[in-house]
Amino acid sequence: MRQMTVPAQYLQIAVDVASRVAGGDLREGDRLYGRSIMASEYGVSPETIRRALRLLADMKVIDVKPQSGAVVLSQDNAKRYVDGFGEGAETRSLRQQMKEILREYEELNRRLVEVSAALIQSQETYSSATEPLPNYEVTVPPGSPLIGKNIGALRFWQSTGGTIVAIRRRQRVILSPGPYAELYDGDVIILVGPPAAAEAAQRLAAGHTEVQETGGQTPAAVKGAG
Repeated sequence: MRQMTVPAQYLQIAVDVASRVAGGDLREGDRLYGRSIMASEYGVSPETIRRALRLLADMKVIDVKPQSGAVVLSQDNAKRYVDGFGEGAETRSLRQQMKEILREYEELNRRLVEVSAALIQSQETYSSATEPLPNYEVTVPPGSPLIGKNIGALRFWQSTGGTIVAIRRRQRVILSPGPYAELYDGDVIILVGPPAAAEAAQRLAAGHTEVQETGGQTPAAVKGAG
């Protein structure tokens, strides 16, 4: 046996309010109670009342004004709504419910797109932050002006844009050398920074004070350390 669909609560409330307007209990120009009072009267949530009033506003039965509440607009429209609802009420109810579901779906879809975009951006930021920093090796050649000088006096970062993170001296590795660490012949400077910093460090180690054209290629003595 086919079961009759019961109209949603907000539809029943909308019909009830329209019936009161059609019967003259509420006259044109009368102001309806606030949503909280109506919610208490019907035993439903304020959101259900909001949906009922929005439906009546769409049917031109009432007029809902921001900050002013709802005012009865037309008794004739209320009668048409009540009469029309009685004819094919089940189909009308289902159609209205479908519209409400579509509205909710559109809102959920919009929020899903926003959250997905934020998640992707967060993952990209996290991934880039966890990638190892590019590091390079620059050898101090014989006769280099760097020999016997400490890192602080050389103003290495200001001169190259790179940061020395270690010095490899034969079989020994000095991690995080301070500003007073001296450079010796044959030391391998390990620095982090962009490729241009490695090129500048190579020129500094070779004693070339002017920028030389490299054709976009890293000099042969500069090697990626990672």
